[in-house]
Amino acid sequence: MYVEIFQELGLVKNESRIYETLLREGESSVGHISIKSKVHRRNVYDTLNRLMEKGLVFEIVAAKENLYQAVHPDKLMELIQEKTMILDRVMPDLRKLYKSTPHEEEVYVYRGAEGWKNYMLDMLKVGEPVYFIAAKGGWLDERVKNFFPKFEAEAKKKGLKYFHLFDHEVKKGCPEIIPHVGGSYKFFPKGYSTSVAIDVFGDHVNIISGMELGGLAEDFSFTVIVNKEIANAFRTWFQFMWDFCP
Repeated sequence: MYVEIFQELGLVKNESRIYETLLREGESSVGHISIKSKVHRRNVYDTLNRLMEKGLVFEIVAAKENLYQAVHPDKLMELIQEKTMILDRVMPDLRKLYKSTPHEEEVYVYRGAEGWKNYMLDMLKVGEPVYFIAAKGGWLDERVKNFFPKFEAEAKKKGLKYFHLFDHEVKKGCPEIIPHVGGSYKFFPKGYSTSVAIDVFGDHVNIISGMELGGLAEDFSFTVIVNKEIANAFRTWFQFMWDFCP
């Protein structure tokens, strides 16, 4: 039940299975752990040692066979906080290092939900007006919508401005996106919808494939172009379309 969550927090699959098993079962022998976690017995020992090194499991010395017990799950929070503190210490140097490397013109690809989050963070970092061409309400996709409130709050703090040209279908098929985008939006005429959208902000042009009404296809990606001249050209084309859309 919690294995995937533990993996997102940094535990590998076997560590996640065994830690959850110990949370559920309490003090357990290696044999019992192997049966309940479905981890082969020969792998249980190594995995328990790693969990003990991380402070998530402790060993109980017994006369016949040693037992193992999970540490209180608050330890997970402590581990995350420790990692955050380590990252906070080096982040100023990492930012300087990043800025010292030329990034004037680039082309790269973001994929999946984590790529989507990176794209939204890029908007916040750049902090300039965002122009959406053929928008479809993708922010409401189940895989990314939990991240959206945090993004929306930061965007409001920064005063980020949006200009949306939505596909025609959004008007009736996904009207719930409209309150999130402000008052600057229009709709393409019927018959001009596609499965691709283009977002432009600062020197960034994001070409997003695999778009669906109110969400994203199973496999979706962003082709990101960082080029001032290309971004300016897209803004000019956006203005032309904006002027002629109702």
